[in-house]
Amino acid sequence: MGFVRNGDVVLRYSVEGREDAPALALVNSLGTDARIWEGVIDRLLPHYRVVSYDKRGHGLSDAPAGAYSLGEHVSDLAAVLDHLGIEQLALAGVSVGGLIAQGFALAQPQRLSALILCDTAARIGSKDLWNDRIAAVRSGGMASLADALVERWFSQGYREANRDAIAGWRNMLRRTAADGYAGTCATLRDTDLTEAIAAIDLPTLVVVGEADLATTPELVRATAERIAGAQFKIIPGVGHIPSIEQPELLAGLFNTFLSEVGHGR
Repeated sequence: MGFVRNGDVVLRYSVEGREDAPALALVNSLGTDARIWEGVIDRLLPHYRVVSYDKRGHGLSDAPAGAYSLGEHVSDLAAVLDHLGIEQLALAGVSVGGLIAQGFALAQPQRLSALILCDTAARIGSKDLWNDRIAAVRSGGMASLADALVERWFSQGYREANRDAIAGWRNMLRRTAADGYAGTCATLRDTDLTEAIAAIDLPTLVVVGEADLATTPELVRATAERIAGAQFKIIPGVGHIPSIEQPELLAGLFNTFLSEVGHGR
C-alpha cells in the first residue's frame, strides 16, 4: 500500500504481483473502496501485476469538497500509474469506475491493451436522480442512504445468505465521506459518453450481473453495442458488484478474455 499526490489530492493505492507481470488496474464503484476487488485480485495474482486504488472521495484517499469531473478522476488514475512507472496495462472498472475506465480509454488509448467494463454504461442515471442523491446525502448523511443502496448493490439471494457480509459492506458505505460521495455523484450527473465511446478501438469485455438494479443488463448491453467488437457477458443471479458476489467467476472471465487478447498468459 502507498500514497501518491495528484495536485491537491492524496490517493491511496495498492500494487501486488511480480513487477515483470502484465499490469492490470482496477477502479471501484460509488460508495466503495478498493477492498471490493480483493477476492478477484487473489485469483489474478499468479498472472498479473494488479493495481487498485481508492478513487478520490473514497477510502483512504482525500475527499475534497465540490463536484468532481470525469477528467479529474482520469487524471488521478494516470497519476497512480505514472507513480508506479506503468506505461502499458489492461484496465477494468465497475459502475462509476467503469465510466472512469471509459474516460481513460478515450484520453490515453495508447496505454491500454484491453478494457473491461463491469456493470456500467456510457451514461448512468439522470441529472435529476444525481441532484436528488446529492441533496439527500447533504441533508441526511450517508446513513440515510445506506440501507436502500445496499439493497440495490446486491442480489436478494446474496443478501439473504450473507447477512454479516452485508452488514460489513453497509458499514463501508456509511463511512464514506459525504463530500466524496456527493462529489462523485456530480461526476455521474455531468458525464455522458454515449456518442464518444464509439471511438474506443480496444479489445473490450463488458460484463453485467443479471440482477443488477442500478445498471440493468439492457442499459449495459446498449453501451457494449456502441464499442466495435466488444464482448458482452451476463452473470446469472448477480447484482451490481460481481467482484463481491462472484469473485471466482469474474476473475475467470478476466483471465479468459485477457488471455484471448494477448495480455498476459
